[in-house]
Amino acid sequence: MQLLRKLAFPFSLLYGLVVYLRNYLFNVGVFSSVSFKTPTICVGNLSAGGTGKTPMIELLIHNLQNQYKLAVLSRGYGRKSKGLLIANSTTSVEELGDEPYQIYKKYPAVTMVVDGNRRNGIATLEKQIKPDIILLDDAYQHRKVKPTFSILLTAYGNLYTDDWYLPTGNLRDAKNEAKRANVIIVTKCPGAITAKEQQLIQQKLKPKKHQQLLFAILSYATTLKGYKSPLTINNLKDKKITLVTGIANPKPLVNFLSTQGLDFEHLAYKDHHFFTDAEIANFASKPFVITTEKDFVRLQGKLSNLCYIEVQHQILHEEKTKLLNSIKNIVR
Repeated sequence: MQLLRKLAFPFSLLYGLVVYLRNYLFNVGVFSSVSFKTPTICVGNLSAGGTGKTPMIELLIHNLQNQYKLAVLSRGYGRKSKGLLIANSTTSVEELGDEPYQIYKKYPAVTMVVDGNRRNGIATLEKQIKPDIILLDDAYQHRKVKPTFSILLTAYGNLYTDDWYLPTGNLRDAKNEAKRANVIIVTKCPGAITAKEQQLIQQKLKPKKHQQLLFAILSYATTLKGYKSPLTINNLKDKKITLVTGIANPKPLVNFLSTQGLDFEHLAYKDHHFFTDAEIANFASKPFVITTEKDFVRLQGKLSNLCYIEVQHQILHEEKTKLLNSIKNIVR
C-alpha cells in the first residue's frame, strides 16, 4: 500500500492543485459562502478521517444540551438514502449512516439531520426546528456555508503539517486552510504527553493569534456495553477475544486493549464498512467480540456475543471550559 501511495504522487499534485483552485475561488468570492442566522459550529479536519470528529460532536452535545436547543447536521456518509432526512424512532442505521445514527441513539432529544446539501439542511432546521445551535459534522471543506465557529481536529502522530495530499498522503484540504479555524485541537494525545511535546507541536502548527490550541486524549470506558449482562475489561482477561473495527484509525483502541492485558485477534475493515452476512457469520463463530460504538450500531441485533467500548475526548489542562465559553459567547 505504501508503494502504491508513492507511485500515486503525480495524482496527489493534481489533487492539490484542484484543492488550491477551489479554495482560491471561494476566497476571492467567485464561489459564495453563505452565513445563517442560527449559530453554526463546524467540527472537521483537513485529513481523510481518523481525528475523532464524532466523539467531539458528542462532547459538545453533552456539555451544551442542558442550556441550548441543539441540532446536528451531517452528510451521512455511506448511508443508503438520499436527500434530507430528519431522524426519528423508525429511522434505520442504513438510512441515516453509522455516525449520525450513533449520535441520535445516544442523544434522542437532539435533532439529527442528514443532508449532503448543507445550505438546505440548515435552512430546513431554521424553518422547522428553530434550534439555538446547529453542530455541523465534518463540514470544514463544505465552504458553501460559512460557519459561525470552526473547530479543527488533527491527530497526534499524524499532524496535518506533516501530511501530504491524497492519495499519497491523507490530506483532503490545504494545510494553510487551518487559518479558518477558531480552535485547533490535537486529538489522540498520549496520556503522558509533556509540556515540551506540546510546545514542539505548537511550533509546528503555528496557530494564529486569534486561535486557541488545545490538546486532548482518548478516554476509554472500562465498563463494556451492549452485552446481555454487565461486563468490565477485567471480566475478559481470561477469554479469547475478537476485536472488530471499521474505523479510520483503530490503533489507539488496539493499544488500549493491549495495555489492559487482553488476548485478542483484530479483524480490521475500512471506515464505515457495512458487514456482509458471511462476515457476521464469522463473528458469530467467535467466543466473544468487542467492537467500537460506531461499528456496534451496524451489528446490533445480529450477534449474541457482542459488546462495545465507549470512547470520549478528554481535553487537557481544564481547557474544556475555555472552549465551551468561546462557543457560548457566539450564542445570542
